[in-house]
Amino acid sequence: MVRVVLYLNQFFGGIGGEDKADLPVRLTEDLVGPAKAFSAALGDRGRVVATIMCGDNYFAENIEQASREVRDLIAPYKPDFLLAGPAFNAGRYGLACGAVCKMAQNELHIPAVTGMYRENPGLDLYRRDAYIIETGDTARSMAENARKMTALGLKLVGGEKIGKPAEEGYFSRGLLVNEVSDKTGAVRVTEMLLRKLRGEPYESEVPRPAYDRVKPAPALKNLASAKIALVTDGGLVPKGNPDKIEMATATRYGTYDITAKERLDGADYEVNHGGYDSVLVRQDPNRLVPVDVLRELEKEGVIGALNDRFYSTTGLTCIVAIMKELGKKIADNLKEDGVSGVILTST
Repeated sequence: MVRVVLYLNQFFGGIGGEDKADLPVRLTEDLVGPAKAFSAALGDRGRVVATIMCGDNYFAENIEQASREVRDLIAPYKPDFLLAGPAFNAGRYGLACGAVCKMAQNELHIPAVTGMYRENPGLDLYRRDAYIIETGDTARSMAENARKMTALGLKLVGGEKIGKPAEEGYFSRGLLVNEVSDKTGAVRVTEMLLRKLRGEPYESEVPRPAYDRVKPAPALKNLASAKIALVTDGGLVPKGNPDKIEMATATRYGTYDITAKERLDGADYEVNHGGYDSVLVRQDPNRLVPVDVLRELEKEGVIGALNDRFYSTTGLTCIVAIMKELGKKIADNLKEDGVSGVILTST
């Protein structure tokens, strides 16, 4: 009998919604939520011996600590593999599932499988670290997702050959695997080109990455009447980091009042951002968020006005989908402020 441990968030664990998102890591041996679907998928080949549950906010704000807490609860059960989620399109849940799977493989040395919707931000962050079964955006297909995740987990435990992503239903991990073919590369690429020209289905052996193309905004016509705002991804926050912006893989931003401030005082601010030496910014925050210079330009009439608040987040190892969401929210706020243009500063 294969021993399986399952990871769930507070919602799928049946504890509560956003009101329980700060729930610390806990364990139950009962079959709760999706554990019943996974138990049915295992049949007589194994059983779910424990289910770990944690609030989405708690995990997202304490990824390393929460991963260790999950590890310490899992280890005594000596599972053969771990299942997480599926997270569908829930972003924070996807981050947690990916982190738990990565931990299980790297530290407990057991296979791990999760499931996500293709737009879940956890996919890009963890697709190289774990097998992630493709799901829909909601839990309507829970039973089918549980079956696919379980089947892949059993294959991994049994040391069976894992097929291509299209065959097994998981997202490509970006890994190139050598295979023996009776056709040369020239023949294969020619056949693929002909299928493409005929409008027939084809699959590239090396998929190209897709990047967004962002159209530049038009130039400001009259700076002297423009209201300018300061936005940074350099992690500058008031002392104590009141919005709890993460120092990496940020999921939130802060808005900070600078009404009547001629400059930013280093005694009032700190930097919550990994990956760069922030000493000079902590000494003088205006080096990152140049309030002092913009006030001078305001007095000289070069710009119409400086916005009464600046916006800040952290730009280290961020997930594109989350950054798009934060950017849209910041842009909406800037429109409400009547801002004409933005100076975006980085590390």
